[in-house]
Amino acid sequence: MKSIILILLLIPCFCLSQIKTGTFYEVEILNKTLPKPVIIHIYTDWCSVCKIESFEVNKDKDLIKMINKNFYFINFEVEKTKDEIYFQGKKFGYLSNGNSGIHELVLAFSKNKSQPVYPLWIILDQNQNLIEYHEGKFSPEKLRQKLSEISALQ
Repeated sequence: MKSIILILLLIPCFCLSQIKTGTFYEVEILNKTLPKPVIIHIYTDWCSVCKIESFEVNKDKDLIKMINKNFYFINFEVEKTKDEIYFQGKKFGYLSNGNSGIHELVLAFSKNKSQPVYPLWIILDQNQNLIEYHEGKFSPEKLRQKLSEISALQ
């Protein structure tokens, strides 16, 4: 009986579409064998707009399929990611500020170096050149449109 309940509880997990995410290192390795554009979604846990946006994007199955097929995706939480990241030949670390802090990489990406805007979307082509910079909420419709344009160019 317990195993039947467990199976019924797990079935929805297998049926839901999810964006396949990776780390900067994993995406760098994957991009050597199968080059694709890279989407970097920069957010913080305290950002309510980030949470709403993430919920809306993750419930759009067609958008998720498009992302998983044509792009690499990195979900980057800038205040909790404390590992050193090597990106485009440079090393970026975590800048602690007492009980909190920020990752240097977001400062490198952000146009506003003193106070980055969240969420922040960075889309790079397969050669890691910037092709889209978007501050603030990206609706699923606008994100799908932009990704369709980028996919058509690849």
